[in-house]
Amino acid sequence: MVILGIDPGVATVGFGVVRAERGKNTLLQYGVITTPAGIPLSQRLVQISEDMEQLIRQFRPDEMAVEELFFSKNITTGIAVAHGRGVILLAAEKMGVPVFEYTPMQVKQAVVGYGAAQKRQVMLMTQRLLGMKEVPGPDDAADALAIAICHSRSATSLLNTERVFDANKYDTR
Repeated sequence: MVILGIDPGVATVGFGVVRAERGKNTLLQYGVITTPAGIPLSQRLVQISEDMEQLIRQFRPDEMAVEELFFSKNITTGIAVAHGRGVILLAAEKMGVPVFEYTPMQVKQAVVGYGAAQKRQVMLMTQRLLGMKEVPGPDDAADALAIAICHSRSATSLLNTERVFDANKYDTR
């Protein structure tokens, strides 16, 4: 299964593409989509949409994993990121790619084994799990790879009963 992990944003959108097979993740590509600071938000969103569609055409992911928004202090930044996230979800839907969403805590738990792990711990574990020579960067791309790994572990888990066995299909009541 090819998974496209996305760390949403407006100025920078991180992406990471991994192939998940038999419990092993193989790195295919990672990087960032950037938009110029001086242009209107609407133009930035168009660029994000076009670049997302290009990524989907290029890598043909089976599924996409996107980080859910987490508002801490700056709601204005959060709103802009929400706009970018909406465009990303729209591009996936238009291109027929199923989307799965994970909180930052779920990503940390899946990658490091501890939901309150520090960013550096997640980056080092991502490097190790993907057999990379260097710590992935920039941060947005590293986060996107961690999101893809999180989905890989969730999607292939035997506890994911929807994928393993749909009991409703066999309900004999």
